[in-house]
Amino acid sequence: MEFSLEIIWSYIALYGVRFIISLAIFIVGKKLASYAVDIAEKLMDRSKVDKTLSKFLGSVVYGLLLVVISLAALSNLGVNTTSFVAILGAAGLAVGLAFKDTVANIGAGVLIIFFRPFKVDDFIQAGGESGTVEEINLFSVIMKTGDNKQIIVPNSGIIGKTITNFSANDTRRVDMTFGIGYDDDLKLAKETLMQIVSDDERVLSDPAPFVAVSELANSSVNFVLRAWVKKEDYWSVYFDTNEKVKLVFDEKGISIPFPQMAIHTKNI
Repeated sequence: MEFSLEIIWSYIALYGVRFIISLAIFIVGKKLASYAVDIAEKLMDRSKVDKTLSKFLGSVVYGLLLVVISLAALSNLGVNTTSFVAILGAAGLAVGLAFKDTVANIGAGVLIIFFRPFKVDDFIQAGGESGTVEEINLFSVIMKTGDNKQIIVPNSGIIGKTITNFSANDTRRVDMTFGIGYDDDLKLAKETLMQIVSDDERVLSDPAPFVAVSELANSSVNFVLRAWVKKEDYWSVYFDTNEKVKLVFDEKGISIPFPQMAIHTKNI
């Protein structure tokens, strides 16, 4: 009986100390990992790294550090970490197969965060939707439409398809087409269009506005008007120019043809 108690106490003494040390390794290591990630995120913020990217990198580093700390604690207990890593790998593969769509979204999210084809507050067209980007996370991109609807697009539906970023550059070109009748004064119409766009202070002088005859259509002579503006002025210039052209054309007697249908009846 005494022999058995001695053996038990020796095991308790041996593994109890190891358990306490392993627990200390995990607790202290976890705090140090959290502290290191906080410092790294602050440094990235000072370096003006995108907030989404810094948060993502911080979470990845923290997760990796926790894995290393856990393996160190288990190794101190005498656990064969090599087989444990193999088990984790097999479990990870099984989980990946079960949640392949989720994994695909995470992979696409990583690509979006690293390559940054767009950022928060950009107006984009992606995944068949258009809107202003409100949030980019590992699973989806959240956008807000012009009529204040929220759209959530899975990352896998964005990567691998065309992405149009309307906010990537500081300027945009307004392209418009106006038609006049064949009996109207072509030179007067061209000068009027150029005057309208030149008088708009929002239109940039470099590159200069451009007006030219683009087509001799079936019922109209069509002009193309191109003007460069700051990206935030695009829609206001577009709408205001349409209104201004109609008002000035009416004042100067320049017609704007519209589709008409002539019906002839025949008495039988």
